[in-house]
Amino acid sequence: MALALALQSAAAATGAGVEEAAARALTTVRQVMPARLRRRIDTFRVTAVERPAAGRDPQVHSSVLIALSAAVHAREVLRFDYTSAHPGGTGPDGSGAETTLRRAEPHHLVTSGGRWYLLAWDLDRQDWRTFRADRIAPRTPTGPRFTPRELPGGGEVAAFVAGRFRGADGPGDWPCRGEVILDLPAADVSRYARDGLVEELAPGRCRLVLGSWSWPGLAATIARFDAGIEVVGPPELKDAFARLARRCAEAASGTTTTASPTREQTA
Repeated sequence: MALALALQSAAAATGAGVEEAAARALTTVRQVMPARLRRRIDTFRVTAVERPAAGRDPQVHSSVLIALSAAVHAREVLRFDYTSAHPGGTGPDGSGAETTLRRAEPHHLVTSGGRWYLLAWDLDRQDWRTFRADRIAPRTPTGPRFTPRELPGGGEVAAFVAGRFRGADGPGDWPCRGEVILDLPAADVSRYARDGLVEELAPGRCRLVLGSWSWPGLAATIARFDAGIEVVGPPELKDAFARLARRCAEAASGTTTTASPTREQTA
């Protein structure tokens, strides 16, 4: 019964591209079930409510996930074509997509936010990378066996990947962290400060210590509080506010400005 329920859920939506196979398996299992269990299963229905097209997560074919998982388990070097989308790409469709051959030591296959990722040591770049599985096209055969490296920060996979998604080089702090004083009550700021630290200084005034993946991103995040801001430091945050002010002034006057490049979050 539990297997049938799991297959029906998978047939509805999994994000791993196995919906059709799950539906076939469910049909086979249902045929061999006792009549009373078939009636119970038939009353269970799962409806997959899809997100709007712009927000749908890309599907990963099950064969890709199986190949990645096998390489992780066998501890074999993986060769694959990787399509990345970032500014400066030279894709023929003009989207910025670029496909490159990568060689990596696969460490873990993880899922986060409805997407699959391969955590691996990139042999050419000599650094850890998180590759989106939907952009991976594995090549065969795989390479030689390897001895797994230890992840920075004690080897905790979840903490390390979370740090990479934040833009940090490991499971530690944000790469950019600043301190400001806001003319707002601490109670109002703390609701929107995410993992920031908020300290009440006086009624209607508080200290905020917050991190981000870039100084312009941090300045923009703080500016959204729409209140008086006093930058305590560091100087990089003050400079980011100055650049943000210039860009906002240009936008208000109808002129244009060129955006600065941002730090790449994944491989």
